[in-house]
This record gives sequence, C-alpha cells and structure tokens, in this order.
Amino acid sequence: MRAHGRRILIAAIVLLTGMTALGLRAQQHPVEFTETDRKRIARHTNLGEPPVDTTNRFAADDQAAAFGHRLFFDTRLSGNGQISCVTCHDPMGGFADGASRAMGIAEGTRNSPSLWNVAYNRWYFWDGRSDSLWNQAMQPIERDVEMDSDRLSVVHLLSGDAALRAQYEAIFGALPDVSDASRFPAEAKPGNGDDPRFNAWNAMADVDQDAVNRVFANVGKAMAAYQTKLISNDAPFDRFARALASGDQAGMDAMSVSAQRGLKMFIGRGNCRICHSGPNFSDGEFHNILVPPLEGGLPRDRGRYDAPKILKKDIFNASGAFSDDRSGVRSRLTRSLISTPEQWGQFKTPSLRNVALSAPYMHEGQYADLREVFEHYSTLEDAIQFGHHAEQLLVPLNLTDEEMGDLEAFLNALTDESIEERWLRPPGVEAGN
Repeated sequence: MRAHGRRILIAAIVLLTGMTALGLRAQQHPVEFTETDRKRIARHTNLGEPPVDTTNRFAADDQAAAFGHRLFFDTRLSGNGQISCVTCHDPMGGFADGASRAMGIAEGTRNSPSLWNVAYNRWYFWDGRSDSLWNQAMQPIERDVEMDSDRLSVVHLLSGDAALRAQYEAIFGALPDVSDASRFPAEAKPGNGDDPRFNAWNAMADVDQDAVNRVFANVGKAMAAYQTKLISNDAPFDRFARALASGDQAGMDAMSVSAQRGLKMFIGRGNCRICHSGPNFSDGEFHNILVPPLEGGLPRDRGRYDAPKILKKDIFNASGAFSDDRSGVRSRLTRSLISTPEQWGQFKTPSLRNVALSAPYMHEGQYADLREVFEHYSTLEDAIQFGHHAEQLLVPLNLTDEEMGDLEAFLNALTDESIEERWLRPPGVEAGN
C-alpha cells in the first residue's frame, strides 16, 4: 500500500509539474502580431532628428548647448541662490523631481514634467503657454514660486562672472554695458503688483529694456540648445520593433513576452495610441481625461483655456522681436490660436518615453505609480466632470491584473537613457563624483 501510495504521489507530482510547465510555456508563448498590428507598431518607430526650431538659430550650436548646460545647473539664476533648473528636473530622476507638485522657492500648482525628448514638442508646459523650447526655458527663472529671480539679475550675473561672460560672448556677441546703475538697476523684471522689481523695470528706458530682453532671450536659447541634447530613442521597444519588422526572431527578445502583450494591448483594445501616437508616443495636443484634483473636490485648474491669450501677449513668442523666424510655421501656429470652452481643463499629452522614470503622473502628480494610472483608465470610477467637454473616446477599459502588469512591462520597455553621460552631470564633474 505504501509503495502504491508513493507511485500515486509521484504520478501526481509529475502531472502537476507537467501542467505547470505547460502553463508557463503557454504564458510565454510568442505574441502574434497581425499585419495591422505591425503597421501600428511601425508608426511608433524611427523617431529621427528633432524638428528644426527656426525661431532659435542656436538650437543646434554645440557651444550654445555647453553654455546652456552650465546655466541649467547654476543656482545663481535663482532669487535665493539655492534653486536651479535641476531642482525640478533632476537628470537622476528622469529629468523630473519625484514630487506631485513642483517645489522651487515654494510649491507650485502642477507636476514637473520630464525633459526627455522635449525638442520634439510643439507646445510647452502642461497648458502649452509657450511655443518654443527657449521661450519655455526663460519663464521659471522669473516665476515667483519657481526660481523667483529677474532678467536684470541674470544679465548682471553674466556680466560680472568672467567665465560666463566669455562663454556668452563667444556665442552671441558682446554683452551690453550694464555698469550704470541709474539705467540698469540690480534687479528688475516686468509685472504688476507690489514687487519693487516691477517698478524698477517700468522706470527703465525702452532701449535699455530691449538690450536686457535680448540677453535674456539668448539665455533661453542656450538652455534650449542643451535640452535639445536630451534625446531618448533606443529603448528595448525600438530594438524589438526593428527586429519585428525584419523578421529577426532572436532580436525580438529585446522585450519580454509580457511587454509584447502590453504593446498589443496598447495599440489594440486599450486604444492608447490615439493620444500617445507617433515615435515620441504623444500627439502633442491637449485633452481632458477626467482626472480628479490632487486634493479632491472639483477641478480648479483651467488648463489649456487661458494659454492662447497668454502666449499671444508674450514678447518672446515665435512672432516676437526676439524670434529668429518671425513669420515661420511656429509663428503662424501661434497667431492662429483661439480659446474655446472645450479647452477648459485640458492638458498636454506627455511623451511616454522614459515614463517609468518620472513618477508621479498627471498634471498634479495625482497618481503615485503606473498601476494607479491603469486603474483610472480601467474603471474611470474617480473621473470628475461637471459640464465641460470631455474626451468622447474615453471609456472604461476593464483591465485585468495581468493586463495591467503587461502594460507596465511595455511602458518599462520604453526606458532608454543612452545619452552622453556628460549631459547628465554638472559641467566639469566626472562620472562617479
């Protein structure tokens, strides 16, 4: 009996082991991609070089990029001397800061978006109130809750620091002489209110304001040249997609089977490609996806609604006097913008490249991780709407736990940091220091 019992036990173990092996093999069975799938996947490949920003003739200038790199890490661009661009856009944190809302001089109202592949954007900030990367780069310097400095302080910094001055003048030409304090106060910037820097700016002559604005615009253009270097285009997904297109079965191992299933969900039933389209996984446009505010209640952030009016009034926009192409495509797009009620509460679709590095997610960092994002799209139980236009394509996906895991595996496969390491560190700092 005991021998018979052992035989039964051994048979059961063999059967269970075989069933487990079969289950694992079934789970890891290669994903089948239809011809339609392959065409959709191909639309997410071949990122190519960033579009040429004709409003910034220094965008591809290596000297300008090196100068912008230096400025990006320089805390002296802030009002208290402690905040730099890196504070909210840390290269070691996916060029974000890991906080729900940006924290500079004070807490902001929105999440710090990643800077990976920003050179491919059409509009900047969550609401699109900038139409170029150089325009965007200037605004945090003067915004009170970010760096809270001013353009006169920046010009005086460049003028008074021998190394910065030499670097600036090698690219842009001579700095203006700002030694006359009666014409060029130590601190000044445009604005309305009680800040004495506003009054100091208003007291300046137009010609002197113009000279300062020119330098300030060049600072933005240099930092844009640096950020143009922040390109991610060789993730495991890219290697998988190339292998899929060429029939290289071994090369398709660049992505796990789970990630492949997630990709099939992404381009198929999930319909994620509608907004996260193209090689940069973003349509570059604005949508209201019904995400509740971070602190609950009804939405208060107007999003895209105010941005066209703000941008058109900005002297540093693509049509302005400091643009290097005042009648180009960017300029025409800006001039054609209008505000409509449908834009209320809309925010820009972020790129998904390197998305796994930049949690939390959404415009206020409402979701701590990717799983929370999937749960929102799966049920829409937390969706908030009260009479404003919403995305008509947004319906609950009813994702299973396995499907969420597959989607997460796929988004992790969009991680690629193959960039010259020097751009990730302060200038002059060696790797490992």
